[in-house]
Amino acid sequence: MLRLPAVAGRFYPSHPAELTALIHKYVVSDPGKPPIRVTACLVPHAGYVYSGHVAGAVLARIALPKKIIILGVRHYPRGEPAAILSSGAWRTPLGDAQVDDSLAEALKQACPQLREDSVAHSAEHSLEVQLPFLQVLAPDFAFVPVALGTVQFESLVSVGEGIARVLDASKENVLLLTTSDLNHYEDDAATRIKDRKAIEELLALQPRGLYDTCRTHEISMCGLGPATAMLTALNALGVKKSELVKYATSADVSGDRSSVVGYAGMIFS
Repeated sequence: MLRLPAVAGRFYPSHPAELTALIHKYVVSDPGKPPIRVTACLVPHAGYVYSGHVAGAVLARIALPKKIIILGVRHYPRGEPAAILSSGAWRTPLGDAQVDDSLAEALKQACPQLREDSVAHSAEHSLEVQLPFLQVLAPDFAFVPVALGTVQFESLVSVGEGIARVLDASKENVLLLTTSDLNHYEDDAATRIKDRKAIEELLALQPRGLYDTCRTHEISMCGLGPATAMLTALNALGVKKSELVKYATSADVSGDRSSVVGYAGMIFS
């Protein structure tokens, strides 16, 4: 299957040269912080003009491997609640990104909840917007797309445990790239307060704490499901180190502080 781009020209430039230049603008390495191997990262998935600088700051810190699981959101109510595509390629203006069929098959075996489904992925932007970054920074990578629509805690834990088994058994380095934006469409001050609560749970590697905090404080974190599954996987793998690389809201770009979206970039090693 060839999955065609759904948001090129809207979330990111459709012209290859413009897109590549923009990614290089956002990914600026710090000589004092050379890229390191990490188990997972959390990056946003809004339009590049708003959140590309946060995603770029994270990816500049990572020594990217050739195999990547992209764990994203199913924003639209179509398709399976836990959807995977296990073959084919995804096209962007920079070319085709290949799906890693062997890694996908291992994930399906470890996570029975994952169902083969192109419908859930057909218009989903949270995974698509990651691909141009990876195509520029790790040209020979292959990936597995997973979109989670479910927000049932037990199901998310089960998916996370399955991902951990796959990562633990892999003879090659595999990055778990998880994507989420944080609080949506409240004023900037309120959003920063709410986002700090969610970020504290992410830094503490607490899947139950993150899940309950978002529910209790009405934090509209669209990637709560993927982040909960990621934290579960990290706990199972014994990961202890977490770092907030960058935080911003859309107001930092737009200047409109009346209704914003929050973005966090994090690494876990």
